[in-house]
Amino acid sequence: MCVHWPACPSPNDPGHATACVVAAHPEQGWSLLCNGVVVFEDSGELLPDGRAVEPCPHALSAA
Repeated sequence: MCVHWPACPSPNDPGHATACVVAAHPEQGWSLLCNGVVVFEDSGELLPDGRAVEPCPHALSAA
């Protein structure tokens, strides 16, 4: 999916949340990354294969 050079991390890479944002909806609390990952403002994630990544407890306490 990514057309950047160098390519952004794939959804299975540890740093997948560092991929470029292609659609941001801060009013709804989520952004779509170029690797297909949806990241939420509470630090939760939805991977392209449908798996959910739970929010990081430290991110919730910092808000």
